[in-house]
Amino acid sequence: MELIAGHTMGTPEYTVEEAMELFAGIGLDGIEIVVQDDYRCGIPNHVDEVYLQKIKDAAKHSNIRIICLTPYYCRFNDLDDAVRESDIEGVKKVIDYAVFLGAEYVRIYGGSFAQEEQDGDGGKERRLVEAMRILGDVAAAKNITLVLEDHFNTMTVTARRAAEIVGRINHPNVGILYDQVNLAFVGGEEYEEAIELQKDYIRYVHVKDLIFKGDTREFKASSVSHVNEDERIVSSRVVGEGIMDWKAIVEKLRKSGYGGWYSLEYERRWHPQDLPIADVGMKNSAEHLRKCLQ
Repeated sequence: MELIAGHTMGTPEYTVEEAMELFAGIGLDGIEIVVQDDYRCGIPNHVDEVYLQKIKDAAKHSNIRIICLTPYYCRFNDLDDAVRESDIEGVKKVIDYAVFLGAEYVRIYGGSFAQEEQDGDGGKERRLVEAMRILGDVAAAKNITLVLEDHFNTMTVTARRAAEIVGRINHPNVGILYDQVNLAFVGGEEYEEAIELQKDYIRYVHVKDLIFKGDTREFKASSVSHVNEDERIVSSRVVGEGIMDWKAIVEKLRKSGYGGWYSLEYERRWHPQDLPIADVGMKNSAEHLRKCLQ
């Protein structure tokens, strides 16, 4: 069944509990929650069951399903064993949070890999694959699916690379988080090719929209999590007000066999100047996405 979640990236002015109420009020089915310190609409990296129970109770009160947790660990491919192990342990903790909260998915970055980096001997990719197999086993034991996102400054930057790496991981509890907008602004594959390449692995989908600011398509970013304002070649838009043909993308996903969750990754946290507050922008985005799904 195709269901729509709201991502707390879109609600930086809200608490998690307030975001749940908002998402329920605009007719969403679930919530994807950031797991990161120092973000108002997220769960900190280190919390106890008392804290998690309050989040769980709030979801029940709002009749909203916690579907995905989104941590920001990314050094699974690091050549330093201690650094890599630290992030693996961080994700293990988030998997436990997901189990407690009843979530099905944990979003994963495909390592940290800057645009100019090289991996001549394949050492970083091997470590990423090994880390994901370790975490895949942990996730499988707890009925959680890890989803590696199509994302800049990672080793899963294009649809082809993500499919190749997830194919190498070859674990039933490790799939792909398909994000066509992320592919668009790095000059990756168009949706027809991207979905065809990833169709065997797509387990979760991010939905957002954008326009290009000018003629340049030369992407650059200094961070894994977001693009700094002085580096941006795009502007974020409410879904349906940008260049993405979500009706066609949904149809292609359906033909490929996908029938799962669509999460509105409304990027107001990073780009508030581009987007109206969530009770307007996420509401309008959800309405457009519903029309596409219908």
